[in-house]
Amino acid sequence: MRDVMPSGPPHSSDESIRPGGVVLRALWVCVGAVSLALGAVGVILPVLPTTPFVLLAAFAFARSAPRLRAWLAGNGIFGPIILDWEEHGVIAPRYKAMACTVMAIVLLGSIVGGLAWQLIAIQAICMGGAATYVLSRPSDAQK
Repeated sequence: MRDVMPSGPPHSSDESIRPGGVVLRALWVCVGAVSLALGAVGVILPVLPTTPFVLLAAFAFARSAPRLRAWLAGNGIFGPIILDWEEHGVIAPRYKAMACTVMAIVLLGSIVGGLAWQLIAIQAICMGGAATYVLSRPSDAQK
């Protein structure tokens, strides 16, 4: 019978430095929690988008806390958004309209607020790209 020797440096079994270790999982949990909190605030505040933060939270929880991911996917408010995206890559027309409306309002607010034209241009380019991406996604799952 052959002796099994551990490979690698003596600290390679340390949970905190391995990929997927405690530190990395804690980081993903933090990213998921902050994203979910921002998404929840976005339900109330029209200037903060909900969908991207909820999708990021699901992504982060899938890498760190499967129970939290399952709870989020089963949630009555956030679950359908996550499942539609993961299963079919679709964004419902309601969420597309909300996202584009909020982006337009924020851009208009920047213009009315007298923000420097360079910043407005950067905002317009970024929001235009985001709107293009959102609008280019399918709206309904092809069955």
